Amino acid sequence: MQAYDIIIIGGGLGGLIAAHQLAKNNRRVLLIEKKGYPFHRVCGEYISNEVREFLLKENLFPSEFGPSEIHKFRLTSIKGNIAEMKLDLGGFGISRYQLDLFLYKKAKAMGADFLLQTQVEDINYSETEDGFTLSLSDGNTLVCKHVIGAFGKRSKMDKSLDREFIRTRSPFIGVKYHIKTDHEHDMVALHNFENGYCGINQIENGIFNLCYLGSKDQLKEHGSIQEMEKAILFKNPHLKSIFENSDFLFEKPEVINEVNFSPKNPVENHLLMVGDAAGLITPLCGNGMAIAIHTGKLAAEAILRNENRKAIETQYETDWNSHFKNRLWLGRKVQQLFGSKIVSEFSVGMIKSSPFIAHQIMKRTHGEIF
Repeated sequence: MQAYDIIIIGGGLGGLIAAHQLAKNNRRVLLIEKKGYPFHRVCGEYISNEVREFLLKENLFPSEFGPSEIHKFRLTSIKGNIAEMKLDLGGFGISRYQLDLFLYKKAKAMGADFLLQTQVEDINYSETEDGFTLSLSDGNTLVCKHVIGAFGKRSKMDKSLDREFIRTRSPFIGVKYHIKTDHEHDMVALHNFENGYCGINQIENGIFNLCYLGSKDQLKEHGSIQEMEKAILFKNPHLKSIFENSDFLFEKPEVINEVNFSPKNPVENHLLMVGDAAGLITPLCGNGMAIAIHTGKLAAEAILRNENRKAIETQYETDWNSHFKNRLWLGRKVQQLFGSKIVSEFSVGMIKSSPFIAHQIMKRTHGEIF
């Protein structure tokens, strides 16, 4: 039985940032990830510039990969009508394949331990011991003082913790490709289709990320992702052109099921939840990666600045709610402006006729530099 100060379950952006910051401050930290780096994730791969200053300060900005610089936004309706606007804050594009590996190496260099290709099967908190016991898929058992939950949108850990959102089925699926195509390098575009929307932006090396949120019912109806795309996504002429005039770099798309946007608690069973485990912002807001980075930072700070568990949990929950609760709520409301003919036309028209309102929505879903 091995003992750690902090164990982080999940090696996405939130978990990796927390591991880096804790190890930097001489805490004995272990991150457990069920896969081995590098690997692809279903993700929009656009990061709001709210995190840029922090990443630069910590020597965590992935400049060596040449991330794209993104300053403009385009929205199309299902019929193909277009609206464009300048992004006030802007952002950059980088693949999770490169970024996660980069941050993994940075955290490891700081002294964080990693246990890869291993899953946590069970976790128990003891009031008397004021700590956790974790049972692993390899048969080992670990104990620690604190646990950070960074296990993503939906995990078997959510079931074992009996989290409320996991009891509700979600109608959404996420699908991602990497492509070579003719598209503006500084533009993130969002294309509506029936019951969903698809984003495209450049990442590194002239590659574009093409990622969409669709309907599992439509997938079931059409029998395959390819047939669903032809029947549903191709009704938007811009998407039809992208799919028919691009080189697809994956043998098959990355797919995730049961994408759930229901509210979640940032602290659950004494675990500090970061990234999507704490709450998933709708992809159309384009800053889930930035939120994950910020939550990892806040979780580490709560542990570093406080001596007792109650103070740690109180600080983290307060900070999380202050920064993200309203953003995620607004994201769920904004999502209602997408995915149907009438509403998508209204959204395009609103951006054209009311740029002030459009900029206010963008501002309130993209956060502030920290």
